[in-house]
Amino acid sequence: MRIKVYFDGGCRPNPGRMELAVVIRGQAHVRLDAGFGTSQDAEWLALIEAARLIRGLAISDFVILGDALAVIGPATGAVKCRRSAIAHLRVLDDLLPLRDRSNIRYIKRAQNLAGIALANLPGR
Repeated sequence: MRIKVYFDGGCRPNPGRMELAVVIRGQAHVRLDAGFGTSQDAEWLALIEAARLIRGLAISDFVILGDALAVIGPATGAVKCRRSAIAHLRVLDDLLPLRDRSNIRYIKRAQNLAGIALANLPGR
């Protein structure tokens, strides 16, 4: 059965303190202090964390779902990666072969369980 893996990242303010979430099998994996950067950096870090979790959990049949087109395009090879994100793409290359990155898909923000997990944190 194909496992759905949701990712989302953000920062407060932008640029600022990055946070990210990955949801797998209904369990949210949240990092509230992922360093300082932009919202796009946070999205990349969330995707990278999703790839790490997939690898760590030895999940072979998966789809990765997120709402960050600016990250999904370069990650799948559909668009050229901007210079500012090349380091993130290299990390992803080490975790997830290009053939598996066709499993990264766009979903609307309202459907992104990882974004919902971040929005539902206490104090939000």
